[in-house]
Amino acid sequence: MANWPFTQGIHDIGNGLYGYVQPDGTWGWSNAGLIASDGETLLVDTLMSVPLTREMLDRFKAKVPEAAKIDRLVNTHANPDHFFGNGLVADAEIIGTNEAKKEMAGFNPKMLANLKNVYTEMGDTGAFLYETMGRKFDFSGVDELTLPNRTFDGRLDLNVGSKAVSLIDLGPAHTDSDTIVWVPEDRVVFTGDLLFNEGHPIMWAGPVENWIAACQYIVDLDPQVVVPGHGPITDTTAVRNMQAYFEYVRDESRERFEAGLSYEDAARDINMQEFRGWSDPERIVANVFSLYKQWGAQFTPEQQRDLFGAMGRYRHEMQSHAEGCDHAH
Repeated sequence: MANWPFTQGIHDIGNGLYGYVQPDGTWGWSNAGLIASDGETLLVDTLMSVPLTREMLDRFKAKVPEAAKIDRLVNTHANPDHFFGNGLVADAEIIGTNEAKKEMAGFNPKMLANLKNVYTEMGDTGAFLYETMGRKFDFSGVDELTLPNRTFDGRLDLNVGSKAVSLIDLGPAHTDSDTIVWVPEDRVVFTGDLLFNEGHPIMWAGPVENWIAACQYIVDLDPQVVVPGHGPITDTTAVRNMQAYFEYVRDESRERFEAGLSYEDAARDINMQEFRGWSDPERIVANVFSLYKQWGAQFTPEQQRDLFGAMGRYRHEMQSHAEGCDHAH
């Protein structure tokens, strides 16, 4: 079976490896992981908020004796739902790439905490950010960001107890830097957000060729278990699906780019029927935007700021269309 049960909490992969899964895997509901060996621990990512991260750490402590102390933390990339809980393990060695650390430092946690007070003044962008994140997460307790205190470029090989673990940066793709955590003896890989399983991915950085190549790299490792950044724990089937998604979106977007369609019109025009079961379909808008940018399209600062707004408009059109279809039947 490709997908493990999509249930909240700890999934025991075996041999001291664990995935931590948060349904429904949509905006902000990310996964994490733990590697424990010979009394040493490495945590893969924290979560979107301090309370969510605290609950995860408490659950790990209750199940895995070594998790009473987290020795190391790896942040796979610079999105808040993978590092905003870092403050709870500030005493650990926190590892990330130089690029990821730089990108993390650009986040303002107070902005997200303040979203509920200001979103009405931010138009479509504010409405979408509030709907997907602002009203779902408690951002209190993240006054200061806790950033990596050990950085690397490219690749870093570590030992966690007697386990060899490789941190490999396959970005820029989803963000400026995307690290996978590979445990060769157990054939397990933690992909961070290079894999959204059964959810539309979002390409903040690109280029798309890097993401397609990253999928191939993960498949070629031949892991038995793949812990995605979002969605259920799985195998390489899901990685191939993500690769096919980007090849399709790239080719369909290119036709429309050359035909002179705006990125929003192109996103609406692409038939995403094959992926209709995947969550967060509005992300096609951001993916087309990134592709257009990659191909030399120039966007104003207003258009860049409006990207969340554009996703929100797409989402509401989809919802209205679905409701219309329901009434028609």
